[in-house]
Amino acid sequence: MDDLSKAQAAEKIEDLRTQIRRHEHLYYVLDMPEISDAEYDELVANLRKLENQYPDLITPDSPTMRVGGHVAPSFKEVKHITPLLSLGNVFSAEEVRDFARKVHSGLPEGTKVEYVVEPKIDGLACSLIYEKGRFVRAATRGDGTIGEDVTNNVRTIRSIPLTLQLAPGERAPGLLDVRGEVYMPRRAFMRLNAERVAADEPEFANPRNAAAGSLRQLNPQITEKRSLSFFAYAVGLGAQESHAESMEMLAKFGFRVSEGWQKAKNIEEVWQLIEKHEKVRATLAYDTDGVVIKVNAVWQQNLLGATGKDPRWAVAFKFPPEQAETTVEDIILQVGRTGVLTPTAVLTPVRLSGSTISRATLHNEDFIKEKDIRIGDRVVINKAGEIIPEVLWVVFEKRTGQEKEFTMPANCPECDWPVVRREGEAAIRCTNPHCPALGREGLIHFVSRDAMNIDGCGPAVINQLIAAELVKDSADLYLLQKEQLLNIERMGEKSAENLLAAIEESKKQSFDKLLFALGIRHVGAKVARILALQYGNIDALRQASTDELSAIRDIGPKIAESVVSYFAVPSNLDLLYRLKKLGLNMEMKGVAGTDTSHPFYGKTLVFTGTMPTLDRATAQTMAQDAGAKVSGSVSKKTDYVVAGAEAGSKLTKAQELGVKVIDETEFMRLLQQ
Repeated sequence: MDDLSKAQAAEKIEDLRTQIRRHEHLYYVLDMPEISDAEYDELVANLRKLENQYPDLITPDSPTMRVGGHVAPSFKEVKHITPLLSLGNVFSAEEVRDFARKVHSGLPEGTKVEYVVEPKIDGLACSLIYEKGRFVRAATRGDGTIGEDVTNNVRTIRSIPLTLQLAPGERAPGLLDVRGEVYMPRRAFMRLNAERVAADEPEFANPRNAAAGSLRQLNPQITEKRSLSFFAYAVGLGAQESHAESMEMLAKFGFRVSEGWQKAKNIEEVWQLIEKHEKVRATLAYDTDGVVIKVNAVWQQNLLGATGKDPRWAVAFKFPPEQAETTVEDIILQVGRTGVLTPTAVLTPVRLSGSTISRATLHNEDFIKEKDIRIGDRVVINKAGEIIPEVLWVVFEKRTGQEKEFTMPANCPECDWPVVRREGEAAIRCTNPHCPALGREGLIHFVSRDAMNIDGCGPAVINQLIAAELVKDSADLYLLQKEQLLNIERMGEKSAENLLAAIEESKKQSFDKLLFALGIRHVGAKVARILALQYGNIDALRQASTDELSAIRDIGPKIAESVVSYFAVPSNLDLLYRLKKLGLNMEMKGVAGTDTSHPFYGKTLVFTGTMPTLDRATAQTMAQDAGAKVSGSVSKKTDYVVAGAEAGSKLTKAQELGVKVIDETEFMRLLQQ
């Protein structure tokens, strides 16, 4: 090959790439290898040799570009093109039927609904972006709107094509957003844990944890050694007219799609497929924890839309979790950031669903009384949703008479102030507005991943900072000095520097994240984002009235009263003033006026009709993020009407007034500018 001309080398390089991609697809996607590992390695070696001779012929999608050579200092945040929604869970046949009833109630009467049922892979959700057929970016789910850029690591997963497989003469989609699950096969998981034991390192609890830890390695060469794989299960942007057609398209493009997916004509067929999947799950090469049920027709999905982070057109049926029997050694109380006393069972450690369980939530006083749980009881536990350990029932026949009943105290275990149970509530709360537990739990919430995301500042560090009297509230975090941190036990110079850097970096968090971090009662992540988009900055929100807030969709009087009450407390206003002075972000970028060059900035948009791939709520949020105002009616002040199928009177009025009308494709084109 040394005497090849550049033109001949280019031809040979393309031929080798075609062969390698074919064999990667056969091996990693279809499990049907045609050549030996040695023969495959020889093809790659020949390609790498030619590319070294002609480095200007190297392309980003070449098979030799799978493993990056650099170690990233951290993962950048990246915004998803469309939200990467999570799924609500159901656990019984009746709940599955109830899901179907809700689907039918959200569609025109008499609409026939077809479903797709597919296994729910127990891994890590990921979004892959392809531009004109080439892989360009990968991101984790994150909070559904913002994820972490894991492009270099995902390149190492050989079941993911770097270039879409296209038929002769077929054009690649301009932009394709592929959603799927990064997972670790059981065999690779067992091999990895054996290696960690040999190296005297802690084992991973289960394949999902191992996959998540491997995908988030800063060095992609480590990720490459972990034998991760990928199942594509949806299309975020670029979907076909049905989910089934999208799955067929993904398979044609070279993706491994969810095995065993099938269409069902009705919900009874759905249940039959669920029972079928549960019987075979143990024989699969990877972990599944349930099945996903999706409405097949995309127009029906768009009409049904989403609530919060969950689509109304899809749900996850979770297989019954494993159960274990253990002993309640004690019942302790934890005081949360809103003052609620939550009882927790201290258990004799027991292995369950791949991890060791030593505690389980008991929720509240009514839960303990209803199940008659006593200290010393033998109990059966499971993981609710396979995440949170929970007591299912007491094994009464094993009682010895030595068990002790538990009663909720009259005073807070943290500050000794009286506790109270308000009428109509199950929760018991501390009445002390300055209870140390409220401050501690509030700080833990403030630094958490979904709030200010201060890495390295978990509960243990917060407790140390409070004990050392270095912080009393969230503003104190931004005044910490390196010399102060070095006096904390097990806090070395590098750890102190990393913590201070993470605290400084958190100042860049968006306004909605800060709003959520403040811990205003009833203001979760979704509500915080709605308020941030609606008002744009803290000053405008502070001046909002209860009636004004209540009129906003998804807010209501309870949340409105809570928000107004928060801003009526002088100490809260003082905290906000200090945080603002310290440089935290108090306005919504893209809404309050930073990206003034965007085509939608300051424009008024009206959405009407059903769009091919976006539901209306998602499209409206995307427009607001770009600085647009979204209105429900068309007037002379309207700049754009985004019209989909079956657009009605709004489209007619726009045409009469001469307002510019665009479709989803043009909307997305302008949005990306």
